[in-house]
Amino acid sequence: MQQPDFDTILRTAVRAAYRGGKILRRHFGNLHHVRKKGAIDLVSEADTSSEAAIIETIRSRHPDHAILAEESGASREEHATFQWIIDPLDGTTNFVHQIPVFAVSIGVSYRGELVVGVVLNPASGELFSAVYGEGAWRNGEPIHVSSTASIQDSLLATGFPYQARRMIDVVVPRFSRCLQAAQGIRRLGAAAIDLCYLACGRFDGFWEQNLKPWDTAAGTVIAREAGARITDFSNHPYTLASDQILVTNGRIHEDLLQLLNIEGI
Repeated sequence: MQQPDFDTILRTAVRAAYRGGKILRRHFGNLHHVRKKGAIDLVSEADTSSEAAIIETIRSRHPDHAILAEESGASREEHATFQWIIDPLDGTTNFVHQIPVFAVSIGVSYRGELVVGVVLNPASGELFSAVYGEGAWRNGEPIHVSSTASIQDSLLATGFPYQARRMIDVVVPRFSRCLQAAQGIRRLGAAAIDLCYLACGRFDGFWEQNLKPWDTAAGTVIAREAGARITDFSNHPYTLASDQILVTNGRIHEDLLQLLNIEGI
C-alpha cells in the first residue's frame, strides 16, 4: 500500500481520544442515566457525550472523512478514502460498576486498510497508539509483543459475547480447554484494552467471538504494529467483518488454534 502521511490523522485521533476521555472521567462514578440496548448491553450518557465530542473533533479537521461510531452508526460520505471507527466507551459495564478498566477506542482505515489506532484508558492515563508500518507505542514509548513460547507459560485473555447465554455450549468448551492449558486467563471486559495489553506483552494471547468493528479496529492496529499475529479461529486473516478473533504473540498461535477448534462446535 502506498502510504500517505498519517501524522495529522494520528494527532487528530489522540486529541479526540483525550476529549472523550475527559468526559468519561467527569462521569465516572457520577452517572444518572443508564439504559439497556440488550439483555446485558448497557449505554449511558457518558457513551453518548464522549462520542459527540470525538466526532466533533474529527469533523472539525477532516469533514470529508466517513465515520462509523457505536452509538450513532455510520455516516454516508461518498467516495471517502478514510473512515474513522469509534468506540467512545469500550467497557461500559465496567464503567457503570465503577471498575476503572475502560477505554476510548479510535481506529482509522484508509482505502479499507486499518492504518491508525489510538486507545486511551482515562483511569490509568495509558495511551496506546500505532501507525501503519511505524510501530506501536504506550505513552510515547515503543512496545512489542511478548516472547513467551509455550501455552503453559502464557497468560491469556478473553471476553464473553453479549449472546453468551445462548452460546454457552460453544463458549465454555473453548474456555475450559484454554484454562487447562495456560498459566492463567483474564477477562477484563474491554477488548480494546485486551488487545493493547497483548501488544505490550502483558498478555500472550487473546480470543473472542461476536465483536463489532469498533471493538477491535484500533486495538488490532496497535497489536499488529507491535508484532502480533491476528486471524480468526480457522487461521484465516482477520477482518472487521469476522465474527471470531484470535491474536497472539505469534509463537503460541498454532497451539491456541488447536485449543479453540473443537470438533462439533
